[in-house]
Amino acid sequence: MSIVAKRCGVTFIPPSIILIYENTNTSKMRKRVIPVRSFSQYSERLKHHARHSVYLETVSLAQLERLHLILRDHLKGLSLEESLAARRVSDPSDEDLNKLSDDELNRRKAQMDQLFERNRKHKEDADFVYDLEVAFPEDSVPETCSWDEGQSDEEL
Repeated sequence: MSIVAKRCGVTFIPPSIILIYENTNTSKMRKRVIPVRSFSQYSERLKHHARHSVYLETVSLAQLERLHLILRDHLKGLSLEESLAARRVSDPSDEDLNKLSDDELNRRKAQMDQLFERNRKHKEDADFVYDLEVAFPEDSVPETCSWDEGQSDEEL
């Protein structure tokens, strides 16, 4: 059976993941309700569950984790808007990645890898330039950093 996920969401009562998918053999759209009973388990276990793995193959693990966290936040008493706002990071450069747990750090690295692959230029792209040279304006002031203020090159 060949299945392509079209939409994925949650319901709060009962806590469930809703999957709308298309069976490519029959070209029919169907809906599957996957109850989430244990919040101690990670979304990866749900994705590899014997009963649901066929349906969740085309759903990314990151999306399942987001839905799982939204359900968990709802059980803690947070509204949907509060939960979604907590998931958004205003400026990733302001965040100290050294203070994150290993799991959270791996998630952030995976997000950065996805962003890199999305923005990456391949040789097959129409606007690909092999040796791109960028001229920076002369009137711009170079940024200084505290570690630049130390010893000069001659002193080393």
